[in-house]
Amino acid sequence: MPSVINEVIKDMTEDVLLTERTDQVLVITLNRPRVMNAIDSSVSVGLAEALTELENDESLRAGVLTGAGRGFSAGMDLKSFHESGLPLGWEDLIRRGCTKPLVAALEGFALAGGLELALMCDLFVAARGTKLGIPETSVGLFAAGGGINRLVARLPLSVALEMALTARPILAEDAAQHGLVNKLTEPGETLSEAVKLAGLIASNAPLAVVASKRLMRSCQGQTEEAYWRLQGPPMRAVLASRDAREGAASFLEKRQAEWTGQ
Repeated sequence: MPSVINEVIKDMTEDVLLTERTDQVLVITLNRPRVMNAIDSSVSVGLAEALTELENDESLRAGVLTGAGRGFSAGMDLKSFHESGLPLGWEDLIRRGCTKPLVAALEGFALAGGLELALMCDLFVAARGTKLGIPETSVGLFAAGGGINRLVARLPLSVALEMALTARPILAEDAAQHGLVNKLTEPGETLSEAVKLAGLIASNAPLAVVASKRLMRSCQGQTEEAYWRLQGPPMRAVLASRDAREGAASFLEKRQAEWTGQ
């Protein structure tokens, strides 16, 4: 373990992850273009820190996740995995995600752990020709970072099965037809489009946005009766909030709402 920690500290000094604030949106960029933004412990730790910043900063309402260079991410750094195992904190990161909305801006490719990282996000903006895949079976693994479950939730079962069993990717255009990609762009335009989409999210009442995301994520596979039970607590909290009163007042007064997140 000490060697892994030392490696993380060394890599973090090389800015393997970049963050930039654009109004109420935090743009998070994977920055290992020489190795196709492969995910190692330094990336995993850096992402966890960036998402914590997004969660804890009340002035930030949404995030965008993108990659530097010619693609989003080719997945787990197999050299690092061979030497040290899974990236530090990876399982917790990929399971926990973020309560605030995340938009993935995908160019070139999002493969294996890279696609699983994108699937942690809520919305996809992808350039035409971008390859999306979970090729883990071709290297003796399977998509254990949420890829199996999350692809089945967001794609037809037959499409998800073909991706997992053949290890062959699909193009963003095909993914858009199946509803996985929200917006298609030309290459080079995904980040600006993703920031615009995140900005639209950030303009809405933050408590209501977070409650909507949480309910939509948690109601998958639930009965309608179970859903109504899930909805009760967040509904009461949102209705009792200052933002709910502000929303009604701004509508009646024909002015822009001023959200406080309270």
